[in-house]
Amino acid sequence: MKIVIDAMGGDNAPREIIKGALEALKIRKGFTLLFTGDEAVISKELSLYSYDKSRVEVKHASEIITNNEAPTTAVRAKRDSSLVVGLKALKEDEDAGAFISAGSTGAVLTGGIMYIGRISGVKRPALCPAVPNVHGGITLLCDAGANADCKPEYLAQFAIMATAYGKAAYRMDNPKVGLLNNGTEDHKGDIMHQEVFALLKETEGINFVGNVEGRDLMYGDSDIVVADGFSGNVALKSAEGCGKTVGAILKQEFSKAKMRYLIARKQIGKVKQILDYSRLGGAIFLGLKKTVVKAHGSSKANTITAAVLQAVDAVEGRTVERIIEMLPDSIQE
Repeated sequence: MKIVIDAMGGDNAPREIIKGALEALKIRKGFTLLFTGDEAVISKELSLYSYDKSRVEVKHASEIITNNEAPTTAVRAKRDSSLVVGLKALKEDEDAGAFISAGSTGAVLTGGIMYIGRISGVKRPALCPAVPNVHGGITLLCDAGANADCKPEYLAQFAIMATAYGKAAYRMDNPKVGLLNNGTEDHKGDIMHQEVFALLKETEGINFVGNVEGRDLMYGDSDIVVADGFSGNVALKSAEGCGKTVGAILKQEFSKAKMRYLIARKQIGKVKQILDYSRLGGAIFLGLKKTVVKAHGSSKANTITAAVLQAVDAVEGRTVERIIEMLPDSIQE
C-alpha cells in the first residue's frame, strides 16, 4: 500500500509533515510513502533523518495552493501543485490507497471530488473526524464542515458512511448513531432535523439511538454523531476550544501551587491526553472512491503520524468497499 502525502500543505510544512510521516514508518510496516512537492526541498528535509529509503518516494510538484486562494480556481489553475499532483497520483496509481494533506480544506475537498470522484450513489461526501471523549475513546462526527446546507437524505447517507468507517477503521461493533440536535426529545429541532430523525429511524444498517446534544459529543454514549456541516463544524471547533481551555486553566492554576502539581501531574497528564484531538490524526473525506484525509492546517509531526496510521487503517479495513456494500441498491446509480 502506498500513502500519498502533500509535503507542502499546512502551516508547518514541509518539516513537520515529513517528520511525522517518517515516524509512522517506524511504527507500522506494510506501506510506503510518496511525498509530493518541491523535490529539492523535500530531499533536503529527508536528509536530516534515518529511514528505510526503499519505503519512500518523492514526486516533484512546482506549485503550492495556499489558504488565501479560491479553492476551485486554484485546483483548476495549479495543476502542478503538490495537492493536485498528489490527488492525481492517488487516482492513477493502483498501489496508492490514500492521500493526506494539511493544506487548504476547500482545495482538498474540491480536488477530491474533481480528481478522485464520488462513490456511485453518494449525494454529498462528508468530513468525518474522530473526537476524543470522556471514556478515553473516540466519537466520529459526520459531517464536520464539507456541507453547510443539507437535505435529510444527505444526513442519512452520512450515518451509513460513518457506520461503515467506524466498523472498518476502528473495529466498532454495531456503533450507536446519534443525531446532533438542540435537545434529546424525539420532537426537537427544526423541520429539517425532524425529517432527518424520522428518516434515520427507518434507515437500514445503522444503529440509530436518537437525538444528542452538543455536550454529548465528548460526554455521551454515541459512537457516531451525525450533523449538517454547519452545525458539525461549530460543534467540532467548540470541542477543540474546550480542550484548550481546560489545559490552559490547569496550567494557570497549578503554576500557583507547584507542589500540588507534582502530586497530581499523572492525572493532569491523563486529562490532557484525553482532550488532545491532535493525537487522532485528521478528518477522512467519506464518500470518495479512494481514501482522502484532511489534517488540521496547524498539524505538527504527531498529528501527521496519526493521520498516516489512520489512513492505513481505513484502507486495510476496506472503508470504501464497506460503504459501497452498505449503500442501498435503490440509490446507487
